[in-house]
Amino acid sequence: MDDSARATDSLSAKADLLSRKLDGNSYIVKLAADRVVAVIGLLLLALPVLVVAAFIKLDSPGPIFHRQVRVGRRGQLFTMYKFRSMVDGAEELLPGLAADSGRDKRLFKLRQDPRITRVGNFLRRTSLDELPQLINVVRGEMSLVGPRPPFLREVQEYQPWQMVRLEAVPGMTGLWQVSGRSELSFEEMVRLDMEYIDHWSLLLDMRILLRTVPSLINGRGAW
Repeated sequence: MDDSARATDSLSAKADLLSRKLDGNSYIVKLAADRVVAVIGLLLLALPVLVVAAFIKLDSPGPIFHRQVRVGRRGQLFTMYKFRSMVDGAEELLPGLAADSGRDKRLFKLRQDPRITRVGNFLRRTSLDELPQLINVVRGEMSLVGPRPPFLREVQEYQPWQMVRLEAVPGMTGLWQVSGRSELSFEEMVRLDMEYIDHWSLLLDMRILLRTVPSLINGRGAW
């Protein structure tokens, strides 16, 4: 057996092991608890959400919510919701900005993105633009904690070992968010996601959620 075949067998074995782990009773409890917490969160945050929505409409023309197609667990596509933080039609400007920036297109972000609105800048700094993802959690498409949900264009460039990260349900927060977010490279982000999957437990989720609070306050990597 050559090295390539051994590597493929190793990846398959790891994927099978993680699949059994992430289909276990503890993981099912996690996803059920996620939905309960998300429903409660949406009810408690109803008024702040209305206020944010009003500011978005007053600041610039366009919809309140921004919808993005992301890749979920085991390659399932879903529509992820965020508060709109950019000018309407921002996606059409992306190719030119990505080409000029020289940044990794698999994890493209600019510190001074000209597409971001005034209100959008505040929403991103405070991560309030992520609140509508509670809807995705209620629908079972996302978890409170998990790997970052990738774009399809990112997945299409994955190496075989990186595909294993799709075994977990993507999360609103995760190891990469509390470890630097946009300051991290694509490879660093993927390795943190893999570390999360390898060592997943309910206790780890609780630790990440607790670390998310100060991360939101200091705003490190939030741009």
